Amino acid sequence: MIALQPFHIQDASALISNIKDQRALLQFAGPMYSFPLTEDQLEEDLLNENRTLFKIVDVENQNTIGHAQIFLKEKTFLLGRILIWDENNRGKGYGKKVMQELLKYGFSNFNRALAELNVYDWNTGAIECYKKVGFAIDPDVRNEANIDDEIWVSLNMKIHKNTFEL
Repeated sequence: MIALQPFHIQDASALISNIKDQRALLQFAGPMYSFPLTEDQLEEDLLNENRTLFKIVDVENQNTIGHAQIFLKEKTFLLGRILIWDENNRGKGYGKKVMQELLKYGFSNFNRALAELNVYDWNTGAIECYKKVGFAIDPDVRNEANIDDEIWVSLNMKIHKNTFEL
């Protein structure tokens, strides 16, 4: 069982320590942060009234196991910067539960009928997780990021409030 709890600047060191290199940061956060991730970059997000930051907590033992954000856009809200940091916790359904909690929060707290997220096309585990929750790929939205002489293609996925089951 997981819960989303407000992220505070005191939580930054746990997040920062789990971003090992530039590739991990790009996968987690897209191109908006620069490596190494710093408290100042997170503080900027905390001060942005259009961003809501969460720590992901394992309720049973009260351990923080990850991070997530919601970014309020003009017509949608964007789920992003989602990370379950211990690879041993991946593939256990945490991702699906986190997505459901983020959508529940977003649709309940913001006057938006559509949620979206971006994911790199090679991250098939995440894409499958998002599809299980009800997200569908928007074929009209794609972006690219360059890292280590590679081009990473970012897919956009959307879900409508009416298709999300609380």
